[in-house]
Amino acid sequence: MTTRKIILGAAVAALLLFAGCATPGPLHFYSTSSDSLATIQDAGHDGTKASVPSFLTDGETIVGFAYDPFTDHFFLRLAPGDLIRVVDRPARAIKREFTVASLATSRGGDLAIRPRDGHVFAPHPTQPAVIEFNRFGESIRTLALATLNAPPAALAFDTTRDRLLALSGGDLARVTSHDLTGQRLAAVALDREVVLTALAYDSDRHEFYALLTRESAVGIFNEQGHLLRTLPLSAPANPTSSPQFFDVGPRSFLRLF
Repeated sequence: MTTRKIILGAAVAALLLFAGCATPGPLHFYSTSSDSLATIQDAGHDGTKASVPSFLTDGETIVGFAYDPFTDHFFLRLAPGDLIRVVDRPARAIKREFTVASLATSRGGDLAIRPRDGHVFAPHPTQPAVIEFNRFGESIRTLALATLNAPPAALAFDTTRDRLLALSGGDLARVTSHDLTGQRLAAVALDREVVLTALAYDSDRHEFYALLTRESAVGIFNEQGHLLRTLPLSAPANPTSSPQFFDVGPRSFLRLF
């Protein structure tokens, strides 16, 4: 019986090794910084702070950003917009780089990741749609977002309800949620002015993160669009010369790949 258990345990471990898995942990806030482009700031809700190299070289500019909690990787979108650099957070190393052909005419924009299958979403440069590709840069499709009349300004993903979230401008900035056929499911207006460059979402607490225009802080909003609290930035944001990008995600306790 003991031998059988050992064999069974080894088989299960092998399956996990090939399939990959991650055990979620506490939420962390990750951000780029205009005063230190060479690093990605990592702030835990328990007050811990760290930094991870972005591996930017002279002349490189970040024009989009997302965190994948499943793999514990950062996805950095670099100018002109079709180059993606994947950085392994715990290893503090470049995992891979690739170009996405369908983003060749884009000027950049926020990214969102669906951790379940590793699909990445980027705003379409001219249409009210998103361009979808996988973790390795292979194009999946262009997905039109119903009721939008312009490209989304920023994106996030609700992993609990499997919805894509899109930030758009107007008299009041609003966030629309869409299923994976592009149909609109809900919409909410934010009750503070925000910069239309980045959006993040805490799927457990159902809270939106967006950069405030009138102070150097990220605003955290509930699902009714009301500002709950703010998260000060380490350096003043300058959305014109160096846009601030950020994302949130649960830290993985265990990764097997």
